[in-house]
Formats: sequence, C-alpha cells, structure tokens
Amino acid sequence: MLGHKHHSHHHDEFEQNQFLGKELKYFSQAGFDLDRIHISRNAPIASLYEDAILNEGAVISSSGALINFSGKKTGRSPKDKRIVFEETSKDEIWWGPVNIKMDEHTFEINRERAIDYLNTRENVYVFDGFAGWDPKYRIKVRVIASRAYHALFMHNMLIRPTAEELANFGDPDFIIYNAGQFPANRFTTGMTSTTSVEVNFKRMEMVILGTEYAGEMKKGIFSVMHYLQPVKFGQLSLHSSANQAKTTDGSEGDVTLFFGLSGTGKTTLSADPNRLLIGDDEHVWSDTGVFNIEGGCYAKCINLSAEKEPEIFGAIRFGSILENVVYNPADRKPDYDDVSITENTRCAYPIEYIPNAKIPCIAARQPSNIIMLTCDAFGVLPPVSRLTPEQASYHFVAGYTSKTPGTEDGILEPSPTFSTCYGQPFIILHPGRYAAMLAERMEKTKANCWLINTGWTGGKFGTGKRCPLKYTRAIVDSIHDGTLAKAEFETFPVFNLSIPKHVNGVPSEILHPEKVWQDKTAFNNEVRRLAGMFQKAFAKYEDAIDPVVKNAGPIL
Repeated sequence: MLGHKHHSHHHDEFEQNQFLGKELKYFSQAGFDLDRIHISRNAPIASLYEDAILNEGAVISSSGALINFSGKKTGRSPKDKRIVFEETSKDEIWWGPVNIKMDEHTFEINRERAIDYLNTRENVYVFDGFAGWDPKYRIKVRVIASRAYHALFMHNMLIRPTAEELANFGDPDFIIYNAGQFPANRFTTGMTSTTSVEVNFKRMEMVILGTEYAGEMKKGIFSVMHYLQPVKFGQLSLHSSANQAKTTDGSEGDVTLFFGLSGTGKTTLSADPNRLLIGDDEHVWSDTGVFNIEGGCYAKCINLSAEKEPEIFGAIRFGSILENVVYNPADRKPDYDDVSITENTRCAYPIEYIPNAKIPCIAARQPSNIIMLTCDAFGVLPPVSRLTPEQASYHFVAGYTSKTPGTEDGILEPSPTFSTCYGQPFIILHPGRYAAMLAERMEKTKANCWLINTGWTGGKFGTGKRCPLKYTRAIVDSIHDGTLAKAEFETFPVFNLSIPKHVNGVPSEILHPEKVWQDKTAFNNEVRRLAGMFQKAFAKYEDAIDPVVKNAGPIL
C-alpha cells in the first residue's frame, strides 16, 4: 500500500489542485478532516479502476468492464428510505408508506455519522456532475463516497461536466454523502434497521448508511427531481424511456415516451435501430420538449446476450461497471445467466456507449406518442389499445403490470403489481399531481396514447404464451409510421378500450384477446377478475383525482 501511495504521489497532488481554495473550505466547513483524508475529485476512470481493484476486490472482465460487488444489499431498500419532515417541503409531499417521515434531528445524527465514517477513510472520492440535460432545468450534484466503485457509478449515471464546467462548478445544488459501508445506529429514533437512505429537501442533501447498492444514489437523485421539477420549475418528471425518429435534414424527428415497470420492455423497445435514444429510464417532459435526467444507463443483465440485446451487450466495455455479476475466473467472461448472487445483476455505462444515443440527450419538440407498457400474465389485455386522455390518466395512476409465478414457492397464479405513475418508489408528490400534469400536456400537444401488453396471449401464464417480441415491435413500428392511428377500431369490453382490427405484420386474431382463448368462459372470468383488481388498486388515489378519470377505468 505504501509503495502504491508513494508511486501515485504526483497524480495525488495534481488531483488536490483540482480543488480551488473555496471548495476545500466547503469540505472543512462540512466537518471533513483534510489533514487526514485524501480527496480525489472527478478522478480519471483508470485511477478509479486501480483503486477499486486494490482496495475493494473488483476485477476487470474480459471485455474491459469493471466487475464489482455491492455486499449484502443487492437491490434498493424502499422500507429504509426516509424523507425529512421540515417546513419548506412538508405540505408538498405525499406522506405514507412510500415517503416515510424522519425528523430533522435524526437526519443530523446520521449525517454526522456518515461524515465521521468518511473521515476514517484514506481515500474519499468526490464526483461533481449534473442531473438534467437541459441547462435551464438541470441541477448540480456532488457525490461524496468512500468507494471508488460508487464514484465511477455516478460518473456513468450523472451528466459528466466538461473541464471548463468543472472549473466553474461552484456550490452544488444537491449533495450525496455515501457512507454505505458503515451501518446506521439502530437505536437512533425512527431507525428500523442498520440501513438508512434519507433525503432532506431543506438542506438539499442525501445520506446513505448501511447499503452499498449503487442504485440508491441514482434513484435518490430521481426522487429529488420528482420533487424539484414540478414544485420549483413547473415541469413534469417521468419514469420513462424516450426515443426520437432519425431525420436526414437535421430537423427534430417525432418523439415517443415509453412508460413501464421492470420487465415490461421499456429498455428493449426504446433501443430501436431506426430511432435515436434520448434515454432509457428518467426524463422530464418540459415546456420545450423532452430531456433525459441522466448521463448513463443502468441496464439489467439477467440472461443478457449479444443476439437479444446487441446495444446493451456492446456497451459493456472499459469504463462500464458490472454489478454483482458472476464471472468465470479462467477467462473473466461474465456469466449473465448465473443468478447465484442476485437476479438483479446490473450494468452501468455512459449513454454515449449506445451507438444510437442522441447527444445531448434532449429533444426540442413535444412527444407525438406515449406508450404505456404492461406485461399482463393473466393474458386478458389486448396487445395494443388506443387510450383517450382520461384513460391515459387512469392507467398512469394505476401503473399496472404482473409478475409471473416464481418456480420455488409453488404459486401458480400471476401476481399483479400496481405501481402508481409507473414508478411508485420514486414518487414524492401525490400521484394525482403528476397525472394532472400529464393530462394537461397531452391535451396541449394532442399526443396519441397507447397501452401495449407485452405479456401473455391465448391464455394466462401456464396455458397461453408470451406475445412474441417481433409482433410487439411491429405494433411499435406501426405507431411510428402513423398507420396505427388510421386503423379501424373496435371496443374491448369491461375495460372499454379501443383496439385495432388490423396491424401490419401482426396476425389479426391476436389483436382481440378473446379470439385466441380456447375457453371463452375462463376468459370472461379473468377479464372481470383483473378489472376488480384495478378498481381495488385505484381506490387508494381516487379521493384526489377527477371523477372522469376514475370512470375511464374498467366498469363491472
């Protein structure tokens, strides 16, 4: 270690000089012991690799990506997430099981604990970057972490500043203190475990204790944008992917937003060789267009292959991080089918690693199409329906998808998931506020809205089969070339959805789910059962939502 320290002395001094006096003053005021710790700011990727390998047990994969491990926690800990209850934001926040209250004093205790821990480290990593590609609405974010892997992760996920932007960065708008290797004190008031992830909107700070899962930082910034964009800027933040038509004359092509929970095809369908990717997960629909919040992608790696998802597969190279992925020690090849550490294996890479990415990730025109994706394992929702603005609001608030039964626990039924605004864990205001903004923007722009079921057809999970990806792609293509909007539609009962009678490249009988079910009685029973689930899920929100929206849902 000493040898390493000595031999890297020159770049240490260079890095220290990256900080201006006033920035070092900020650190000493925040309680950092600058005589003891060494701070490297926006360090080069290669040096973060070296430190992660030396100190954190990371290895380099055969394609040059860094493989690292997040320890005990391999996913987010929503039950341990808290929002500080303070006067500047308390009246805006949707308090309850998603946004759990924490008092200001407990926040101070945890913040102090995080800084005390960081002061015991030899190396502290700082990354300064932006959230939001539109300069009008972006925020400056500072990440302070004890692991090189966390610094590299946020280097990939935030928007990387130019040398000039970094030199003139000034004070950040939001700071993350990531002391995730150190546990929270369980005996502190309001703590439920040794994990604590908390956001304070008055201080504009986030503190992480007791979890090294990098996704907590990404989703923490997303939660902050879900508060700031509507409240401070009057813009609509969305858990969605977005892409745009390529044009030959340099004009702005048409824009599509894709909503959908995990496993519905959001990342897969937005990566379209004929279109430019604006981003795969977090966007703001602004008065002037659509912009990505992030500078990178955090893709699932389970069963990843070059054939199925060539763009993602190709992005896993030097600079990318593979998280919790098992590899073969003989050749360092990742084994994407191995779920022995977790099913939630991930890769974080800069967005420019995707060949079709539009840089800067901003579209200067309003969306023409909005696609809501659901994976219905009950097999009753049509492969595609056209939604009225009221139905769009309804399905947005409901946020439905379903998961297939797990193999080990003997459950044979699909399980429904209703995650409001297609992203419940990150919603800070009442869902009705985002839904009203969505409806208002759709009304203004006259965007078409489509509900696409990427799930089962011809029966539920176990009897039917998954709708082939090539048919879903054909449906998306016909939305983009404008033919679907001109189709002839009929009404799908109970849900009262408009479904097309014909789509190019798709067998007509699958467009109406009933036609491909052998057992018509079973079909009608499942339709009614799913409708009942929708009504029950929606009841939680209806007190603050326009009755016309409620009536746009299924009617039994």
